[in-house]
Amino acid sequence: MALERPVVTPAPHIRDRETVPGIMIGVIIALVPAIIAATLIFGWISLVLIAVCAAACILTEYFWMLLRYKEAGYIVQDFSAALTGVLLALTLPPTTPIWMAILGSVVAITIGKQIFGGLGFNIFNPALIGRGFLTMSFPAAMTDWVLDGQTTATPLEGAQASYLELFLGNIGGSLGETSALALLVGAAYLLYRQLIDWRLPAGYLGAVLVLALVFGEDPLFHLMAGGLLLGAIFMLTDPVTSPLTRRGRWVYAVTAGILVFLIRVWGDAPGGVLYSILIMNMAVPLLDRFLPDKVFGEVKAK
Repeated sequence: MALERPVVTPAPHIRDRETVPGIMIGVIIALVPAIIAATLIFGWISLVLIAVCAAACILTEYFWMLLRYKEAGYIVQDFSAALTGVLLALTLPPTTPIWMAILGSVVAITIGKQIFGGLGFNIFNPALIGRGFLTMSFPAAMTDWVLDGQTTATPLEGAQASYLELFLGNIGGSLGETSALALLVGAAYLLYRQLIDWRLPAGYLGAVLVLALVFGEDPLFHLMAGGLLLGAIFMLTDPVTSPLTRRGRWVYAVTAGILVFLIRVWGDAPGGVLYSILIMNMAVPLLDRFLPDKVFGEVKAK
């Protein structure tokens, strides 16, 4: 019996039906509950800020693609710039001026993404770069919290809030950080679609939970307040700026969780999510290098 000749093809040999636009659209769909919650809590200004940030990010990316490649029509179909804009908007207070939202979007795409070479080459999460720039440049505007037309503080800054208010989102804060329920619905969708690795939010939230118990803090309060869920589900899990290996992801997530708890308890930044993720973004190349997964069939030399 003659043996069939093997078929030799170039790499990659493992293929997936998921595409970059499909993944980006999936994440945007997962953000819809948070967008609806923001609209119900803060009003139509939420949709205005989200639309402005998304449009500004798309136009900025379109400009850079034209400048670099002279062909940029495909970039609108990529949806990564639109996702960056939506995420950036959800980290902003509802009182953010339109011009400031546009400026943050331009910085997010230019400094957070295009300066490194575009999608797949950026070290930092672009949306967090935009938020970080606005925080450093306009700290007063980025901590101007309003609820029901009244200036208020966030729960991390001392405002009283019950577990139910934290869960539903009837508190002051950024557009997308207030409703734990909306964010958990989005997380369930992402996990169902297998668009994120469960290890990342589990390690991040688990580290905060354990440290809160050790230091006598309220663990449920820390988990639901201050944008921790938004960062754990939608920022930390960015496939470009998170480690590739399983062990690397555990170390990345747990260390980021430790950082955010330390910043919250002993630092001057009430949230800490922004800094914890950006700091660990810098460590991703080292984690991928020194914590590789075991290769199937690998035998260590004696």
